[in-house]
Amino acid sequence: MNREKKITISEDTINAQLDDGRTISVPLAWSWRLSEATKKQRENYIIIGDGIGVHWPDIDEDISAEGMLTSIPAKHTKKIKRKSA
Repeated sequence: MNREKKITISEDTINAQLDDGRTISVPLAWSWRLSEATKKQRENYIIIGDGIGVHWPDIDEDISAEGMLTSIPAKHTKKIKRKSA
C-alpha cells in the first residue's frame, strides 16, 4: 500500500511524497476545497491513517494516496435549497 509522507501545495498542484520514494501530483483544481482555501488553510494538514491519506481540518478535505494514484477527484457538492413548508 502506498503511504504519503509529506504534502506540498503549489499554486497549481498538490504534491505527495510517498514512502517508496515516488512523488505524485494532481492539479490543485482537482480539489475544489483546496482551490478555494487560503494558503494558511492549505498548509494546515494532518497525515492520517499512518500515511494512507491527508486531512485538512480547516476545510474538511481528505485526500488519499490511492485517490491521487487512480485520479479520483473530489466532487463539488451543491447546496440544495429547501422549500419552506
